Amino acid sequence: MKLVTFKNKSGQTRSGWLNGDGVVDMQLADAQLPNNMLSFIDEHERFFAMIEEKGLKNLTAHYPLSEVKLLAPLPNPRSFRDYIGFEQHMLNASKTFGHTVGEAWYEMPIFYFTNHHAIYGPNDAIKRPAKETRLDIELEMAVIMGKKGKNISAAEANDYIFGYTVFNDWTARAIQRREMEVPLGPHKGKDFANAIGPCIVTKDEMEQYRLENDRFDLAMTARINGASICEGNYQTVYWTFPQMIERASENDVTLMPGEILGSGTVGWGSLIENNFSVHRPLEPGDVVELEIQGIGMLRNQVVG
Repeated sequence: MKLVTFKNKSGQTRSGWLNGDGVVDMQLADAQLPNNMLSFIDEHERFFAMIEEKGLKNLTAHYPLSEVKLLAPLPNPRSFRDYIGFEQHMLNASKTFGHTVGEAWYEMPIFYFTNHHAIYGPNDAIKRPAKETRLDIELEMAVIMGKKGKNISAAEANDYIFGYTVFNDWTARAIQRREMEVPLGPHKGKDFANAIGPCIVTKDEMEQYRLENDRFDLAMTARINGASICEGNYQTVYWTFPQMIERASENDVTLMPGEILGSGTVGWGSLIENNFSVHRPLEPGDVVELEIQGIGMLRNQVVG
């Protein structure tokens, strides 16, 4: 299923799923289903069983897509970790910043906590931070946790996954470059906008793309103002989601349903990797489209 959060014509925020060119409203489908995505994820096994038992999955859509506004499919994640999972991106970005990749990167998946309150969805405007001169994008895939657990091994991690979405890790490179002189983390350069969407694809629907070693054959594309700036594939990832889940849950750390983990940027999926030679830094008016096969396209416009 492709699950969404949306506003209907009355301006009410609802949850549901896509069916063709329309949207099924969860609570109109069955009053026992919740009206927010986090509650659905919390008890998704029970709700999926109900949907299956009652034959609701292919219910006729309540609204055409043209009559609703899609929001971030999970507007209120419980936390948001972002990893650096693609070696090519790590090598490219490190070269631009003038440093080498540390040995630790090859020993463990590395993450930071990003702002899980700064969540944006499809077609939301992204405000360029004040005085920022090198606004950038990052083309990523994200996984949403579906079960509570700690000390989860990579071998069992798939049982804890709820689904996947497209993630744009908007980045203020000028701010980031200065702040990263202090070896603490991305700081304010990563604090202002995390866009996800257009939907959450449940893990069962992604199995058709699965390869060995927990990778997926998924085309990943980034476009700016209609021009392609990256054609990548998730199968090039170095650190997989199960490995990331294992790392995050080590040392008795409890992961909860509704937490998000970002894959890191696919190789060449950001402008910093070629030092903005493929496209200038983003400016108000620019339209960014990130698309991942099997999930959909996440579109946002930069504003001043």
